[in-house]
Amino acid sequence: MAQIIGPRFDKTFSEFSYGFRPKRSQHHAVKKLRKYIEGGKRIAVDVDLSKFFDRVNHDFLMNLLGQRISDKRLLKLIASYLRAGSVKDGCWKACHEGVPQGGPLSPLLSNIVLDLLDKELEKTPTQFRPLCGRFCDCGFL
Repeated sequence: MAQIIGPRFDKTFSEFSYGFRPKRSQHHAVKKLRKYIEGGKRIAVDVDLSKFFDRVNHDFLMNLLGQRISDKRLLKLIASYLRAGSVKDGCWKACHEGVPQGGPLSPLLSNIVLDLLDKELEKTPTQFRPLCGRFCDCGFL
């Protein structure tokens, strides 16, 4: 699923997003940060979105997906993936929020949600905008 829908979403993601993106990494984000510093920028923001993967709202995410994916079968499959639950200490635990950590689709689904934050940060007037670049583990520069 990630290979099919990933390119459709990735091409619209913020240019400042480096986390879980093809041909991008935290190393690219650090290089970009160095260029900004050399250019006179002096403010960088580091935000830890603690437990982000655990707290993604399924309805909100599915609404975002539904705006760009018209295939109802694919949407139903993604919803099933989100609700699959997990087994811990031999007991099945239902899942009502969050994206499965370690799953191949989870980074893309997280980026779809976090792109809204990226785009909001980009609206800050340039002269006041700190360097904002999301990288590995949903961290921000």
